[in-house]
Amino acid sequence: MRSLISVAPQRWLMLFSGFLLWGLGLALFVRANLGMGPWDAFHQGLGFQLGITIGTASIIASVIVLLFWIPLRQRPGIGTILNALTIGPFTDLFLWLLPQEIESLWVRGAMLPAAMVCVGVGSALYLPAGLGAGPRDGLMMGLHNKLGWSIRLSRTAIEALALGIGFLMGGIVGVGTLVFAFGIGPVVQASLTHGRRWLPDWRLPAPASAQQ
Repeated sequence: MRSLISVAPQRWLMLFSGFLLWGLGLALFVRANLGMGPWDAFHQGLGFQLGITIGTASIIASVIVLLFWIPLRQRPGIGTILNALTIGPFTDLFLWLLPQEIESLWVRGAMLPAAMVCVGVGSALYLPAGLGAGPRDGLMMGLHNKLGWSIRLSRTAIEALALGIGFLMGGIVGVGTLVFAFGIGPVVQASLTHGRRWLPDWRLPAPASAQQ
């Protein structure tokens, strides 16, 4: 694991700003009530089943995913651990700040692109910090390296399984799920590309790391 002392303050700022924006984006998806991304539908469903917040469910799911890293011989970075432990609480914080019920369909619809921008910019901040892949990205790479699956197959299998289980547990699947599925890639790519104008020494991450 990378020495904490050697990490530049700018990298810490990028990391936690990215996690903060991720939490805001996920909270907007929840309050829009139009469907969640695959993993967040899983977290939401798990929260319903256990009677816990979606943020707490996210931490539990992240820890379980990290356990699968062991047989897959994946090594976490400090960013991996912080990803697992901070995005969930940030999500719960913004859920507490946002109105619980939003009646206007127009407002809820507008929250979806706003959520995508938050998630995209958040990814573009924490990924170039270079402090470790997110738990789910590491699982994807582990399956790719261990089983010889393509990146596309590994990612699709993981996302489909998470979405299916989340739906069965009561996670909301809808138009927001489609927005996330088709929008996350382009938004993250655009954010990464233009991010080099925002901060000096901006480094693009490895192509395989595209999400939480």
